[in-house]
Amino acid sequence: MRPLSLRMVSTTISLSLGATVAAFAAPPATSPEVPFLAENQVAMDKMVAGMEIRPLGDVDQDFAAMMIPHHQGAIDMAVAELRYGRNEKLRRIAQEIVVEQQQEIAAMRLSLGQPLPPSVAAPTQPSAPSAVTPRPSPMPKMDVPKEQ
Repeated sequence: MRPLSLRMVSTTISLSLGATVAAFAAPPATSPEVPFLAENQVAMDKMVAGMEIRPLGDVDQDFAAMMIPHHQGAIDMAVAELRYGRNEKLRRIAQEIVVEQQQEIAAMRLSLGQPLPPSVAAPTQPSAPSAVTPRPSPMPKMDVPKEQ
C-alpha cells in the first residue's frame, strides 16, 4: 500500500469538505452567503496550495513552512466571518483567531530567524481613517464593515 503524501491528504480533505458543502442545497445567487462562501473558498485554496512544500530535511523549517499558510488560512476565513457573520459570539471568536494566529505566525518566523513581514493595518481595521468622516471615539473599531 502506497503511503499518503501531504498533497494526497490535503486534496482528500478539500474534496471531502467540498462534497459536504455541495451536499447541502447551494444558496441562491442572490443570497448574502454567496460572497462569504466565495471568499472562504479562496482562503481554503490558498491555504492548501501554501501547505504543499518540498521538504527541506529540517523538521522545524518544514513545520513552519506548512503551519504559516495554515494559520494565514484561518485568519482569512475569520476575516470573512467578520465581514459577513452576524452571530456576535462567533464574530468575537473570529477576532481572537485573527490576533492569536498572527502572533503565532510571528513567533514561528522569529524562532527560525526569519524576518517579520512589514506592519499593516489589522484585517479587521479600516486601512486608513477617512479624511471626511471623523472617528466617533479615539478607540479603534474592531468590526469589519459589512458589504452590501
